[in-house]
Amino acid sequence: MLKIGEIVQTLKGIVETRIGMVKQEIQEEFLTILSRMILLIIMGSMIFMSFIFISLSVAFFLSQVTKSPYLGFLIVALVYLMLVLILYVSRDSLRLQEKTGTALNNFIFRRIKKNKESGDE
Repeated sequence: MLKIGEIVQTLKGIVETRIGMVKQEIQEEFLTILSRMILLIIMGSMIFMSFIFISLSVAFFLSQVTKSPYLGFLIVALVYLMLVLILYVSRDSLRLQEKTGTALNNFIFRRIKKNKESGDE
């Protein structure tokens, strides 16, 4: 005969194992997201530093070309001001928001989506 106590213990073991697996999956997904966000911050910092040095180089070059110690920096600053104004005007653009959101979403959650797609098949 089947003992109800054994069945209950087996079910408890199965549930505990499943809970442990879910915890591990959540932890793996969290670490993946965290590592991608850290990578994104590092990449953004490196791109920012590159822009700073390129901007300085262009400003010094334009200063030499115009033979004015400040005009090159003024031109570079005006270019950046124009870019900021363009971004400010287009801040409410839904298309721009969707593209940015989609790009970030794809970068950060890429592994999770691949795992879900491979698990569905």
